[in-house]
Amino acid sequence: MISTDIAIIGAGPVGLFAIFEAGLLKMRCHLVDYLPQIGGQLSEIYPKKPIYDIPGYPSVLAQELVDNLLEQAKPFHPGFTLGERIEGLEKRGEGDFVLTTNMGTVIESKVVVIAGGLGCFEPRKPAVEGLEQFENGRGVNYMILDPEKYRGQKMVIAGGGDSALDWTIFLADIVDELTLVHRSESFRGAPDSVNKVMELAESGKINLILNSNLKSVSGEGKLETVEIIHNKTLEPTIVEADHLIPLFGLSPKLGPIEQWNLNINKSAIEVNTDDYSTNIPGIYAIGDINTYTNKLKLILCGFHEAALMSHSAYQYMNPGVKYTMKYTTVNGVAEF
Repeated sequence: MISTDIAIIGAGPVGLFAIFEAGLLKMRCHLVDYLPQIGGQLSEIYPKKPIYDIPGYPSVLAQELVDNLLEQAKPFHPGFTLGERIEGLEKRGEGDFVLTTNMGTVIESKVVVIAGGLGCFEPRKPAVEGLEQFENGRGVNYMILDPEKYRGQKMVIAGGGDSALDWTIFLADIVDELTLVHRSESFRGAPDSVNKVMELAESGKINLILNSNLKSVSGEGKLETVEIIHNKTLEPTIVEADHLIPLFGLSPKLGPIEQWNLNINKSAIEVNTDDYSTNIPGIYAIGDINTYTNKLKLILCGFHEAALMSHSAYQYMNPGVKYTMKYTTVNGVAEF
């Protein structure tokens, strides 16, 4: 049996930062993630995707951010159980939780923090004729793991959110020809990213097709063309493409978490914004998996939630005790 102060479900960026915040308060953490590696969606789906909204980093690659967060957490010696999913959660008393994974691993903790991002997830696939025929390495992918794989080739990206915009900006200098397709004239992404995409289109570095949807894909054994249809005129456009990347988000599934008697609202866990606690004392939810009024699904917001959660968890474990963080420096390095 593994024993820890805080059991964190999810080893993505928010879960990793929670190790640091909890460590400052002398609380030990053990993280569990269904994915086989640390980093959550950043490592699994887009390790080389640039992220632009982390303070102090004008731009940082997703995997680089994960590596830095892990380095920041190392002084607090966290434990990890990877490739396993929490199936059962039992509260045996005040500050006494027992979690069991699908592989039979048992973890005993005083506090449980759910930082599982979107939970178990799969990409949302558009209704496009012939799409599945070109999956599995034949031209259609729902995530970008290695941008260099696309150097000098022709690509179509479909979507209007941050991922579609960010990848369009990043890949404009890598691929030979890039087309961005979006169903309307307005985007859901950050205004600055929208402006950059518009500038790329005006300069001729990308092809921008608005008010249009993907209709079909075709090719002999591998993807060769993408058919796009205008929403109003129904006029078709045929684009030559080696790769199609539909970026319509992920379909979240909470899995076993739905059975834990937590307050759930539209596949997200309701929390108290004072400390991001749930309706069950001792259980917290931080990051994309929680919901509250004016919730923003940003890594930055998850970091804020992790900090407040940690101080609340300390008070939960040590009622009435006030703790002041102290540290010394050895050769210019802080020791907590």
